[in-house]
Amino acid sequence: MTVTTQHDPPSAAHPPPGDAEPDPADLGAMFDAYARDLLRYAGRRVGEQVAEDVVAQTFLIAYEQRHRHDATRGPMLPWLYGICGNLLRRHQRTEVRALRAVAAAQPHAADEDAPDARSAERVDAQRTVARVATTLAKLPRRQREVLLLFAVAELEYAEIAQALGIPLGSVQSALHRARTKIKSALAAPGGPR
Repeated sequence: MTVTTQHDPPSAAHPPPGDAEPDPADLGAMFDAYARDLLRYAGRRVGEQVAEDVVAQTFLIAYEQRHRHDATRGPMLPWLYGICGNLLRRHQRTEVRALRAVAAAQPHAADEDAPDARSAERVDAQRTVARVATTLAKLPRRQREVLLLFAVAELEYAEIAQALGIPLGSVQSALHRARTKIKSALAAPGGPR
C-alpha cells in the first residue's frame, strides 16, 4: 500500500520520543507514524490482504473523525487501535474461520511419522498451535480482542482500555480469563509435553 503525501520526508514523520504526535489533520504523517504497527496487528488477526484494507479504512475514519481525538485522554495510537478494532470486528467471521482452519490443518500434519527428535518437536509445536488457535476461536470477542491487543500489539492495560473504550478493570479481568483458558487448553491431556 502506497500513500503519496505532501509533507516532510518519512524520517521527519516519526516523532522522536518526547516530541508531539502528528496532527490528526495530517493524514500522511499519521500514516507514516502508525501504519506499520496497525498493519502488524491487523495482519496477524485477519491476514495481510484484509489487513491492508482495514488499516486504510482506519486512517480514513480517523481523518474523518479527527475532531474526536482528544490528546488529553492519551496518545493517538490507542485511539487508532480502537478504530482498527471496530473494523476488525466486522471481519470477525474471517478471523474465527482462519483460526479454525489453522486448528483443522494442524492435526493432519501432526499425524505424520516422527522418525527423529526434531520431527517430534515439530509435531508437538503443530499440536500446540492447533490448541491455541482453537481456544482463541472459542474465546468471547472481548477476551480475544484484549488478549490480541496485549500480546500482538503489545499495548499496556490503560492503552487497551482506551482502544476498546472499556474500564481498566474490565481489561484486567478479560485478559486474566483469556490467559486462564489458553493455559487450560495447553495443559489438557494430550497437550504439549
